Amino acid sequence: MASEHYFSSQPSSELRPREITVELAGRELSLATAAGVFSPGRIDPGTAVLLGSMPTPPRDGTFLDVGCGWGPIALTLALRSPDAEVWAVDVNERVLELLRENAKRAGLTNVHAVLPGDVPDDLVFDGIWSNPPIRVGKQALHDILSAWLPRLGIDMEAYLVVAKNLGADSLQRWIADELGPVVEIERDSTSKGYRILRATRLA
Repeated sequence: MASEHYFSSQPSSELRPREITVELAGRELSLATAAGVFSPGRIDPGTAVLLGSMPTPPRDGTFLDVGCGWGPIALTLALRSPDAEVWAVDVNERVLELLRENAKRAGLTNVHAVLPGDVPDDLVFDGIWSNPPIRVGKQALHDILSAWLPRLGIDMEAYLVVAKNLGADSLQRWIADELGPVVEIERDSTSKGYRILRATRLA
């Protein structure tokens, strides 16, 4: 699979559906993936680091997963916080269909898998979790973060996982320089070659 497919809106590759078994929030789940999506055969190592290090989210609230893929982060949030509304956004319509299917398989009704433009403009988020799509290019990545991080509620936090060798430290500096009036950014932890960056919304 060419690397650009997973951030295409409509992947041209053959679907080739498959099932994988993963553990999320202490539950073993059989989930749907397919060709033309990010990490179709397993939970991506960066995502696994984020899931393993994230603090337990509140039971309720409005949460966001940016670049949701087939759904490991969004599903985990929905399982851990059954009274929350979890918005999961991606430009790849194939993964949105997969996530909707996976939410049904997990018995979840609190996941909204949508295109970015379909998120209501007035929503303010109580938390953002993301394995952001680094390979879309620097400008596109900056545009994504500039769009979503300011939509955190005051004092609410975003957690981003970024590989050290893919520019985690330079991304942290860019957020500090360009979004400094909006969020405070710091390195929360480092594990297995990945940085977890925590952005806190300022008043």
